[in-house]
Amino acid sequence: MTRLPAPAPAPLPLSRRAVLGGIAAGGALLAAPALGQRAPPHVVVIGAGPGGATAARALARAPGAPRVTLVEANAETITCFFSNLYLGGLVPLAHLRHGHDRLAATQGLRLVHDRATAVDRDARRVVLAGGEVLDYDRLVLSPGIDFVPGSVPGWSEADAALMPHSYKSGDQVALLMQQVQAMPQGGTVAIVAPPAPYRCPPAPYERAAMIARTLRRVNPTAKILILDPKDHFTKQVLFEEGWGRHADGMIDWIGPEFGGAAVELRPDRMELLVEGEVQRVDVCNVIPAQRAGVLAQLAGLTDASGWVPVQAESMRAQADPAIWVLGDAADAGAMPKGAFAAHAQAYVAADAILADLAGTAPHRPLYESACWSCLGKGDSVKLASSFAPQGGRIEQTATSISQPAEDAATRRATYDEAFSWYHTITAEMFG
Repeated sequence: MTRLPAPAPAPLPLSRRAVLGGIAAGGALLAAPALGQRAPPHVVVIGAGPGGATAARALARAPGAPRVTLVEANAETITCFFSNLYLGGLVPLAHLRHGHDRLAATQGLRLVHDRATAVDRDARRVVLAGGEVLDYDRLVLSPGIDFVPGSVPGWSEADAALMPHSYKSGDQVALLMQQVQAMPQGGTVAIVAPPAPYRCPPAPYERAAMIARTLRRVNPTAKILILDPKDHFTKQVLFEEGWGRHADGMIDWIGPEFGGAAVELRPDRMELLVEGEVQRVDVCNVIPAQRAGVLAQLAGLTDASGWVPVQAESMRAQADPAIWVLGDAADAGAMPKGAFAAHAQAYVAADAILADLAGTAPHRPLYESACWSCLGKGDSVKLASSFAPQGGRIEQTATSISQPAEDAATRRATYDEAFSWYHTITAEMFG
């Protein structure tokens, strides 16, 4: 398998890192010059996830702030990040639910619960499903992901009630938990992993660990099959070590060499065809190939890859100088698609937008990413990296990763750090 680069010195603890790699950028942002206009320009932000909500609040709280309108289709957010811990019984579903009351109360920010259906780039207008039209001076899109149609033969989103994806905010993760808990003794869970790039690279493998934790309590003779089109995956050594320690042989990973890339589904029969051979399962979690959310596609910002190319220095869309794209929808070079990365990108974009409106130079971008993966209760591992613009792309400049066979105290500290991070990022997003 491909080995990760040799670990760099571990990043500073969160208490000294200035909130998620954001306060350092946010502090620079707060020092940005006032815009000095009688009628402040209007910035519209689409999507209240880690990228959009963070950017909207940062812009609204800046001195000389523009008018900020945040558009979000859902009345509440169930975070995708940390949802695997719910599947493992480590947090209740309520822990993942976040209302938008405090977000709406952010001074200078107008929150609109509606769905954006179109972007008119020439007129600089966003059309909402409810009929409202928003004129903008600058637009921030953080539309998340959509699935590539037909990427898993035999499955479409219409089949998600039978074979859930549980990979977007919403009730799908609760459905998957119900199916796991209701499956017959000795049954089989299949996880169909996606090709890269996709949202949160370690998530399918953490999900297997967490489902195994639940099954060890309620169905100890069950099995989990991971069918994977990739010949290796992030943190593989750490996950395989963790599966061995906590799952007791319950998890089997099937890579492309043994048919993981040749999977067809029959949802109505709860069957998989692996290289033409039928495998009946009791639960099937399908994680399809992914692309930028539909609004980015409708706006004509995506390229042949399905993602939005952005300027490495600012997250500005290469196709339109009035639009910034954050998070999973962006082709952000070496940065992984994840909540921490989107949050860091939001501060860079907000600083760049304020500078653009004021006619000044933005500060040097600070890009960071970190991802915690839970192997068992009190046992988590972490991968953290820093990034910088190089040659027109965002490239990795340093990385650190947990090591195999770490002592229990180290793993417990990493586990606790993950919960601290979750609390901090959701406070930054939602107030």
